[in-house]
Formats: sequence, C-alpha cells, structure tokens
Amino acid sequence: MPCALCGDIVPTEVARCPGCGAWSRRRDFRALGVAVFMLLGFNAFIALGSGISLLRLLRPLHGATSDTFDAAATERALGPYADVFVISAVLAGATGLLYLVWLWRAYGQSPGPHRYHRAWVVLGWVTPVVNLWLPPRMVHEIWVNSGRYRIAERQTAGLLVAAWWFCALLGAVLARAFSVGSAQTLAEARFAVHVGVAAAACQALAAALCMAGVFEITRLQVAREPVAD
Repeated sequence: MPCALCGDIVPTEVARCPGCGAWSRRRDFRALGVAVFMLLGFNAFIALGSGISLLRLLRPLHGATSDTFDAAATERALGPYADVFVISAVLAGATGLLYLVWLWRAYGQSPGPHRYHRAWVVLGWVTPVVNLWLPPRMVHEIWVNSGRYRIAERQTAGLLVAAWWFCALLGAVLARAFSVGSAQTLAEARFAVHVGVAAAACQALAAALCMAGVFEITRLQVAREPVAD
C-alpha cells in the first residue's frame, strides 16, 4: 500500500515506510484502537469503584431509623460522589472525542455499501434527537461490514451494540438524577444511594461493552488491507 506521507510503496510485512520511516496506516489504526480501549477501561474502572464505594453506605442506612438518621452527615457523605459523576462525565467526553476519531477511521476502512454518509459519524452525535438512535446504528454497520458475518453473528453484534447504547443512556440519566437528588429523609437517602449504584453499574457496563466493540472492529480491520480515506 502507498505511504500516506511520501507515497512510496510500503510492504505489508513491515510497520514503517522504507522511504521516509513513517508508520503505516495499519499500525496507526491499531494504536488508535488501543488508546480508545485503554481510556474506556479507565472509565469503567472509575465507575466500578464509585459503585462499590457507594454500596458501603447502604449497610449503615439500612440499619438506621428515623430517630438515628443524620441528614446533614449523609448529604456530606454523598456529596463527593456527585463530583465523581461530574468528573466521569468530563472523562467520558474526552474519551468520546478520541472514539470519534477512531470511528471515523473505522468507517473509512470498512467496505460498503454504507447506509449513511461518513459525515454522520460526527453529526450523528451532536444533532439533537438523531443522536439518540443514529450512533449505535452506524457502529453496528461498521462492525458487520468489517468482517464476514452470518445472520446470527450479525444479530449478536446488534444486541451488544444495543446493550451498550442502552446502558450508556440509562447511566447518564441515573447519574443526573443522583446529582439533583436529595437526602433529607432516610427514604430519600436510601433511594439516592440505590440510584447512584445503578448509575455507576450502567456506566461501567457501557464502557465494557464499548471496549468489546472497539476491540473486535479494530481486530477485523487490521487483519485486512485498509483502503484509502
């Protein structure tokens, strides 16, 4: 394949261009996939840690009564977790930007026909209403186009993508509900902790499922000759 920098022919068995020394596109795409995979793993680790830490608050709350419940102390204990969800959202945004770069490359290297134009790889995430359903459809299309799948395998990939997107949306909604929730009463405090644990679990699962998609699409595409952008 031709080098993207100098145009010289790069043999498939080498990682660098013999003319200018630049990395071949196959190596670049693998490195990008690994970077996205690792960032998603870090997101999953933070979400899982937050959920486990929140679970530790359930035991004293279940053992408390209306007379022994301290609303001020409980709100102070839950306050940092709202900040953790905000930090997780910022980290998810940074990961999402790199994910979009990876998805753009994956779209360009996946064989057609494509149902949507390549511009929707980016526009599908920022267009209101459309961003609720188009991103997972494009990811699924790229996934199944990157390899030779039977119908059952296509359906399995579709279920994984749907589960990822559902967990991601539900995790975002639950995290927002936890941040604006109250812990003035014992019932509210228990409910807030359960919501926080559910939000963390959904976010961790969404990141793990997204990791699986990134890994499989990257594996399929680096095993075949990439096409020009």
